[in-house]
Amino acid sequence: MRIPRKLEHVHYALKLGQKGSHGFSDIKLIHNCIPESCTKLISLQTTIGELNLSSPIIINAMTGGARETEEINRELAVAARETGLAMAVGSQMSAIKNREVVSSYRVVRQMNPEGIVIGNLGSEATPDQAEQAVEMLRADALQIHLNVMQELIMPEGDRDFRGTSERIASIMERVHVPVIVKEVGFGMAHESVTALARLGVTLFDIGGSGGTNFAAIENARRSEPISWLNDWGSTTAVALLEALHALKSRKAQTGEAIIATGGISGSREVSKALILGASAVGIAGAFLSILRTDGTAALIDRIRSIHHELTLVMTALGAPAIADLWNVPVVVGGETAHWCMTRGIDITSYANRSGFDKN
Repeated sequence: MRIPRKLEHVHYALKLGQKGSHGFSDIKLIHNCIPESCTKLISLQTTIGELNLSSPIIINAMTGGARETEEINRELAVAARETGLAMAVGSQMSAIKNREVVSSYRVVRQMNPEGIVIGNLGSEATPDQAEQAVEMLRADALQIHLNVMQELIMPEGDRDFRGTSERIASIMERVHVPVIVKEVGFGMAHESVTALARLGVTLFDIGGSGGTNFAAIENARRSEPISWLNDWGSTTAVALLEALHALKSRKAQTGEAIIATGGISGSREVSKALILGASAVGIAGAFLSILRTDGTAALIDRIRSIHHELTLVMTALGAPAIADLWNVPVVVGGETAHWCMTRGIDITSYANRSGFDKN
């Protein structure tokens, strides 16, 4: 009997782990020896569009769609509830097509009735399906994920991506919650972010490489892998800088925000992503690994530890709020700097911010 694809994805995500480069080693923080700050005054609250979050960390889309994944989503929802994190589910298309697996998604809302829950569908979804996904969870927002290369490598995946922009625009017109357009691990170039912004998209999850590698996962499922495609896409640091460049190059729209995901596992990457300009970060694979290896209590402890360490970093930098981090000077070096210079992305402005100047 063949294992359901959703369970295969979980199996290979845990087996392969996170082995690629997220690029954040190229981001160097600058020490502030006179921060004029206090840990008691630090706030981790942030906003993405209309959503007010008590933490900049989001438990990002992972799974659902099989009865066996219901336990994973249940425990992730408990961790989200206990730590105040928003949580996104995996693609709900399987539940829309097969009502028997709806409970594997709906359990998230049942376990966290007052929390922020984010639905998820692929870009092939129709506006009607988007409405069903939101209603299924009483979702506070909806992710539309882009996974072209994953689909192309997947033996049974899609091969026709025409009409993607039109469907995204139609979904945004139909649903009554914020829409987040999300990459699944191959990154967003500034040309793509600009094109999405022209459609009216204001919330971008740039999903760079360095985390769960869906190219490698699908190649592991193939009888004849196309292994060189495992390196497809850009790192999370590069994708974040690309997206920031796109939004800075055009007239800013109210509520625009970027979520950084891809290989983020601890306070170091969280801090660097926020300092570059992300409003929030998504963590998926690292949390799943802790949950499956050590249990829910350990995951809750890990999240609280990241919050504590982030508070210390913000205190050291003299940044009492997430938005203050965006003014902190930071140096971009290594391959990330080379990429940015080649692509015409200004990185000197990041190194010369005035966030340390309290006068």
